[in-house]
Amino acid sequence: MIRAGIIGGAGYTAGELIRILINHPNVDLVFVNSTSNAGNKLTDVHSGLLGETEISFTDQLPYDKIDVLFFCTAHGDTKKFLEANEVSKHLKIIDLSTDYRHKAEGNNFIYGLPELNKEEIKKASYIANPGCFATAIQLALLPMAKAGLLNSEIHVNAITGSTGAGVKSSATSHYSWRENNISVYKAFEHQHLAEIRQSLEKLYPDFDEDINFIPVRGNFTRGIFVSSYLEYNDSIDEAYKLYQEFYKDSPFVIISEKNIDLKQVVNTNKCILHLEKHGNKLLILSCIDNLVKGASGQAVHNMNLIFDLEETTGLRLKASAF
Repeated sequence: MIRAGIIGGAGYTAGELIRILINHPNVDLVFVNSTSNAGNKLTDVHSGLLGETEISFTDQLPYDKIDVLFFCTAHGDTKKFLEANEVSKHLKIIDLSTDYRHKAEGNNFIYGLPELNKEEIKKASYIANPGCFATAIQLALLPMAKAGLLNSEIHVNAITGSTGAGVKSSATSHYSWRENNISVYKAFEHQHLAEIRQSLEKLYPDFDEDINFIPVRGNFTRGIFVSSYLEYNDSIDEAYKLYQEFYKDSPFVIISEKNIDLKQVVNTNKCILHLEKHGNKLLILSCIDNLVKGASGQAVHNMNLIFDLEETTGLRLKASAF
């Protein structure tokens, strides 16, 4: 059994991670650390887990009893923690924050997008889990980068559910503001653009086009729906061949020739892609659950790869039938 611990256990991504790990056939969840909730049951915070676990939060960090440590901490806190604490070199670390996603000198984290870095992840000790927007957008664009076809501006509109803003309420995540409402934020300058560009340049070093990204706050709870388009002069059949070939060994990426919708992926670790040709433009639709494929499910996928498990283990999660 893989013995797992979580630091930062009270947020939405932590709740999803706990849900997946306690149902994973090869995992023993040893502890969930939360200083503010120490002594309380997990179900006092994550009520959807009622009847599934009797574990309580702890303020202790028994590293010697685990094989993998997940960080579901606020951005900046993982780096502070690792700089202030010495952990065993044998301990695997999977960070769900933004702290180590960007390659820099001294950063020994592997970027944990399995569809891009599967072989590197298998040999890694430290994983930087991708951002949710970044996951959905990269999966839409990676086959085009691999083929050297990102030779025009890329236009991206992506709408996200309110859980993407985290568990702490704010003026733009409060129900009375979010319900029956949409709004744009961080247009053209969202923080996930850097990691998106980094991945595209890995496959296509000559990539030097603008990514015009408009993020939208949606009036729903979970999921990300991406509409992106760029210039493309080949046929739609060739585009589908390109995508099917690129993702032939990616069990969670599904290429649909029928139009897609968000409910197909909510509560799952799937990314569904759909392509359309309009004149000289290729429209690429991509949808994921921001808390699963965009965060905790992807983290467990990375864990499976690190520990040489079949990569779908514990992640065959079901979407709603309607």
